[in-house]
Amino acid sequence: MKDRERYYLVREPAVPEVLLKVVEAKHMLETGKAETIQSAVDAQGISRSSFYKYKDDIFPFHENVHGKTITLSIQLEDKPGLLSGLLGIIAQYRANILTIHQAIPVNGLAVITLSIDILPTTGDFSAMAGAMEGLSGVRSIRILGRE
Repeated sequence: MKDRERYYLVREPAVPEVLLKVVEAKHMLETGKAETIQSAVDAQGISRSSFYKYKDDIFPFHENVHGKTITLSIQLEDKPGLLSGLLGIIAQYRANILTIHQAIPVNGLAVITLSIDILPTTGDFSAMAGAMEGLSGVRSIRILGRE
């Protein structure tokens, strides 16, 4: 069985400065304050290699994700009923699926992209993500974006 990714919630003072600068560089790109990755990393005083090394692993945690749209990329084994189980967990937590896209499985793995609306009635998003990741056959879950 493949090791599961672990997530930690830490206070900002415990986060290394380079990671905070990566978050800010990503924010600059998202908001148009920087047009290129190079200009964003220059403004933050970090290298492009640091940005690329950490960009997919650090993101700000919003205490209140209700009213947000979260887009996930999920890698699944090609097993009957696995997608149904995943969608069942989302329904159990009372989130709303806005879009779903599944690529054709290659070498026994399928990648799906889900956009989920986190409603005021939705339960704990972290618990929902943990439940989805705990399904046998789910290889990875990544947050692609939040709106």
